[in-house]
Amino acid sequence: MDDDWYVDDRCTNCDVARQLAPGLIGEVDGRSEMLRQPLDAAEAAQVNAAAFACHTRSIRHPHRPLDQAADPFPLALDENVLLCGHNSPHTAAANSYLLRRPGGTLMMVDTPRWSEQLAARYEKSGPVTDVLLTHRDHVAHGRRYADRFGARLWIHEGDLAAAPDADRVLRGTDPTEIADGVIAHPLPGHTEGSVLFVADQRYCFSGDSLYWSRTKGALSVAEHVTWYSIEALAASLARTAPLLHFEWVLPGHGDRRQLPPEEMAEQLRALTAHVARLRPQPVDFTAHQW
Repeated sequence: MDDDWYVDDRCTNCDVARQLAPGLIGEVDGRSEMLRQPLDAAEAAQVNAAAFACHTRSIRHPHRPLDQAADPFPLALDENVLLCGHNSPHTAAANSYLLRRPGGTLMMVDTPRWSEQLAARYEKSGPVTDVLLTHRDHVAHGRRYADRFGARLWIHEGDLAAAPDADRVLRGTDPTEIADGVIAHPLPGHTEGSVLFVADQRYCFSGDSLYWSRTKGALSVAEHVTWYSIEALAASLARTAPLLHFEWVLPGHGDRRQLPPEEMAEQLRALTAHVARLRPQPVDFTAHQW
């Protein structure tokens, strides 16, 4: 197999490559590095996926550009959710997703980098009716994708200043059914307007409110990168966690995880208790645990 892949010095330690190529790409001294080269076609596909997702295009081969035929995105995570890949430098490399709905339509949750070619590529999976923004950090390409698809753009009023031209504005803290089987749960904390979107009591698109930490082996919050209020996040979880039922956590930053619903509910209970003990602290990206 090819043995020349490397990660260049533009890496921002966003974790996206490590999610897509575990065991091949790992964290070394606060950035991603190749741990070893791919040994077979399946591992080569993982490295290619990481390379196409990387927002700084830091996963490189010295002798050739990326093979466009090897671009796997949108990548099916299961029969209803596709990972968009092509993460954007304007959203700090946040993951974005396509959610299949009955009748063959799609919802986009947060956004990948923008290009007309990517929009056309995603649209091959079906017409996109809605673009759901989980919070202000991920709004960068929302209006452009929504206009391209003829879709509605959603955001919460707490973060409306970041997307003042949104078509639909969520208000307050009560859950809101925005489409059949899709519930918006406002979760102020990471930002004032953070929202969880839960679909079919199966998928939780959590933005930056919570994620699966490989280091802890548990659901976690970005306690060291909380822009609004850790106390507000604690109150949000105490109010909202008992209402939630899902098996997939699908965050913007941090790893994805599928668990049986009863195990995920236990994870949420433990996380709620943990966050209730946290106190405000300065933002420190270097202290974040993936």
